[in-house]
Amino acid sequence: MSDLPASPVAPPIRIEGLAKRYGTDTVFTDVSLRIDPGVFVAILGESGVGKSTLLNCMAGLDHWDAGTVHLCGHDLGAAGDEQRAILRRRHVGFVFQAFHVLPHLDVAQNVGLPLLLLQAPAVERTDRVRQALAAVGLEGLDQRLPQQLSGGQLQRVAIARALVHRPALLLADEPTGNLDPGTAARVMDLLIAQTRQHGASLVLVTHSDTAARRADRVLRLTARGLEAAD
Repeated sequence: MSDLPASPVAPPIRIEGLAKRYGTDTVFTDVSLRIDPGVFVAILGESGVGKSTLLNCMAGLDHWDAGTVHLCGHDLGAAGDEQRAILRRRHVGFVFQAFHVLPHLDVAQNVGLPLLLLQAPAVERTDRVRQALAAVGLEGLDQRLPQQLSGGQLQRVAIARALVHRPALLLADEPTGNLDPGTAARVMDLLIAQTRQHGASLVLVTHSDTAARRADRVLRLTARGLEAAD
């Protein structure tokens, strides 16, 4: 990664004039957004407006039709697939509604995956995974398989995995959508506490006004772009 250093002054994510279409159908247009380090932004919007697509564009997982996306100072539009993958592994963490843990790996192995992809030394991986599990309250569950955990525990595994490599940007796509209200509130507490502890910027897309109210900024995505939520 020595050829792809993060800029010390660049915001984790900066988007200008982003537009996305599927054929002749416009998903969104003229989306501009800058998020500085440590800021929590929530994005609301109707189903189908493209919230998840916007997150995928931020991470360079999806292509767009106009505009620019800069991740930690790097122009993702000018990067090839391999460079995007390297930047994503280094600078981005993901938390999804469906958890996306691997069922054949135990908790520690799932949490350690980002470090394995970054080829961190084994001793460092073990130590960082132990710290991450302790931070999310999963000490002693490192050898459990995902099917032995509750929904709330699985989401905590996903949070630990997303932050174990200390990314600059955390992208969360409806992370409490499959949880009951009490568990959802506890997961949001943990998500916010952990991102602030690590100094990461957090982008949350959600239908939940309750979750969105926890953010530093609340925006609404429409086909015309992003605007301040009421």
